[in-house]
Amino acid sequence: MVESFRDKLVAILIKGNLVKEKDLDKALEIQKKSGGSLGKILVDKGFISAKDLMVAMSRQLNIPPINLSKYKIAPSVIQIIPEKSAKKYSIIPVSKIGTVLTLAMSDPLNILAIDEIKILTSYDIDPVIATENDIREAITNYYGMHSQEISKLLSEVPQDEIEMASDEEEKIDVSEIAEESQKAPIVKVVSLIINEAMKRRASDIHIEPCEKFLRVRYRVDGNLHEALTLPKKNQNAVLARLKIMSKLDITETRIPQDGRFKISFEGKEIDFRVSVLPITFGGKIVMRALDKSSLSIGLDKLGFLPKPLATFKTALERPYGMILVTGPTGSGKSTTLYSIVNQLNTVERNIVTLEDPVEYELGGITQIQARPDIGLTFASGLKSVLRQSPDIVMVGEIRDFETADIAIKASLTGQLILSTLHTNDAAGALTRLIDMGVEPFLIASSLVLSSAQRLMRKICPNCKEEIDIPKNVLDRVGIGQDMLAKKGVKSFCRGKGCPKCNNTGYYGRIGILEALLLNDAVRDMVMKKVSSDEIKNYAIKELGMVTLRDNAVENLINGVTTLEEVLRVTSED
Repeated sequence: MVESFRDKLVAILIKGNLVKEKDLDKALEIQKKSGGSLGKILVDKGFISAKDLMVAMSRQLNIPPINLSKYKIAPSVIQIIPEKSAKKYSIIPVSKIGTVLTLAMSDPLNILAIDEIKILTSYDIDPVIATENDIREAITNYYGMHSQEISKLLSEVPQDEIEMASDEEEKIDVSEIAEESQKAPIVKVVSLIINEAMKRRASDIHIEPCEKFLRVRYRVDGNLHEALTLPKKNQNAVLARLKIMSKLDITETRIPQDGRFKISFEGKEIDFRVSVLPITFGGKIVMRALDKSSLSIGLDKLGFLPKPLATFKTALERPYGMILVTGPTGSGKSTTLYSIVNQLNTVERNIVTLEDPVEYELGGITQIQARPDIGLTFASGLKSVLRQSPDIVMVGEIRDFETADIAIKASLTGQLILSTLHTNDAAGALTRLIDMGVEPFLIASSLVLSSAQRLMRKICPNCKEEIDIPKNVLDRVGIGQDMLAKKGVKSFCRGKGCPKCNNTGYYGRIGILEALLLNDAVRDMVMKKVSSDEIKNYAIKELGMVTLRDNAVENLINGVTTLEEVLRVTSED
């Protein structure tokens, strides 16, 4: 009978007196119940040191060990493997000679990891062993932005800086925190974090206190990516610095806070909307980057296909009525509305917005911040706005019956009302308003257009390559061979992954739009309270409405995006 690696490892550990038999039995029992790596269980339970385990595995497998802290890895080698894969499998590339990539692994028996890296990089893999902690630190150092620079800056902070108390109650000297947050190293660290986020085209920066460190993540093209971790001892100073920048009260740690600040980046003015939320290990800060220059490009540059865009523009020519833009959080609704408002902003028009919060500050437009805590809700604010003789009113979101009722009645008295609603598709907005309690005859009389939108990631142009998609897969998505032949499409595209796109294969996003312009037949269906599916089917067959899936498939055929994005962003119609 062939002896397994686990049996060999157990024999080596006992023979070398590296683990007590009773501890080994406990570890084997845990592995039997919960699964996982025997070596990791032994280290996690403190039965053996990571270094001793590495030496034992090295001897048994005849794979050399490596001390990563004494090894300098070239940036060109690091770029071969994406950070996501490195963290997933606890690996890091060490060197490259010809077609052979030397890979430091905490578990060199992970065949799945080796096979995936082979496919991903097209290199032959030569594994070496390193401890999991060493690999984790190397990933932070090499993949984390400006890690060495930030470490150097933080080392300049005096050692008597405030540290987090070990007990449940934090003992914080506010005066010291305020002073510490203004010191040059902390100021520079915060500036580096924001600067790198802008370079990576991040839309959000998440700074999240964890039990033993402060985690920084960036949202790029809709997905979160870990950027770096900071020492726990610097947490209070970093968070206080951001609060001071946002003009927030640094002594308040019990309730959520909202603020904002501005920076200048590469000649552009960027607004940051800041949200602070008390969590278990401190205050989590999320900063949303708002670039005003993106609003001036207009609807034509948002990437919408010509047909739904033309429908949308037809609705905008109406002097009054209601236009709804629907979609989930992060689908670009606000950007679309702001782009419309910016285009319609002329001296002859009185434009008022009612938002929670005000995202972009626009010149020549009256913007009101909703304050539910003092009674200034969307509904009460809208009543006051209508007394200001507005031509166009943008309501941040229709959340309840009262807001919907006032907005719809306002659209009947000569105002153009723009707003958002959380539904999955354009037809769903009609039935959602009815569910809220709005009378069908008011919806039919006031609503001009209902639209739905999403944001899709675009293939990185730097690493774009052609691929074939099996016919049976295309059939399931609704892409027939006749359609491909008609458009002359023989292959599809994907992004292989490169440093420019951070090895994701995607760079930037494009909008897709579903626009339903109401006609008499649709209004009659609303009056009869028919289902949203019936309205949608009618709009597709009789009005030629282009659905979100149609938009997405068109972008796939045009080589703009991938099949994975089509399936991720849209559902079957």
